[in-house]
Amino acid sequence: MTADILACIQNKMNSFSKGQRRIAAYILESYDKAAFQTARELGKSVQVSESTVVRFATQLGYDGYPEMQKALQGMVLNRLTSVQRMELGTKRLRQEDVLNSVLQADMERIRTTGEKIDRDAFAGAVEALLNAHTIYILGVRSSSALSSFLCFYLKYMFEDVRLITSASASEVFEQIARISPRDALVGISFPRYSSVAVQAMKYGHNAGAKTVALTDCAASPLAAHTDFLLEAKSDMVSLVDSLIAPMSVINALIVAVAERRKLETTLLFNKLEEIWDLYHVYETDDE
Repeated sequence: MTADILACIQNKMNSFSKGQRRIAAYILESYDKAAFQTARELGKSVQVSESTVVRFATQLGYDGYPEMQKALQGMVLNRLTSVQRMELGTKRLRQEDVLNSVLQADMERIRTTGEKIDRDAFAGAVEALLNAHTIYILGVRSSSALSSFLCFYLKYMFEDVRLITSASASEVFEQIARISPRDALVGISFPRYSSVAVQAMKYGHNAGAKTVALTDCAASPLAAHTDFLLEAKSDMVSLVDSLIAPMSVINALIVAVAERRKLETTLLFNKLEEIWDLYHVYETDDE
């Protein structure tokens, strides 16, 4: 199904029944609201039955309403401004128990990610990191926290790991100008997708480097320029991007690489422990 669901609805308008045309008109006018309504709620908004809404989704080519809703949400989340995201998030959270609502939603995101992530792509990503001469890691804006975390641990295991830190396109390309087929590039981006991250992934892929994309779905613009696509469920919580599931995937990458480089990693950490003790890097019971 095309990512532009609005164009699809517009093209099929003449084939809809009277009730379905009311649904179509409502979505075209208020897709930001429709994306987060249940089939029953949407039907109530336009005064049609829930079953009519479900049939509308199947007539568009979706397996059911949840699949159509997911397509709408994917489009909406990439277009909404931060203020709009905050307003929608507030409506979705149960104000009487925000903490539990957020924790439950994050657990569901991790569960969904575990069920859907491509194990072969994950194994390929691990091999790409292990075989790379230089590892480049890019995540801008809210994804920069994820890229920094991944870089922090990979630097313990590899000699040449480079964190791409700028949100400026020109500076990003300056930092990856020497990327080659011997290297690997990890790009991280979630809605609203960073155009800089997409352009950098395309550049790295065209240069022959092994590219690993950590993003929310196959429709992500990063997916077109990657060798190994790692899908992690992400969503907005008010104006905040929920990156719990992506962080779990990064944890798994780090552990998998460390296991493959167990001897080298053990030797390094034995040396680091001596340094940390010597310079009192960490608090100890004696202190």
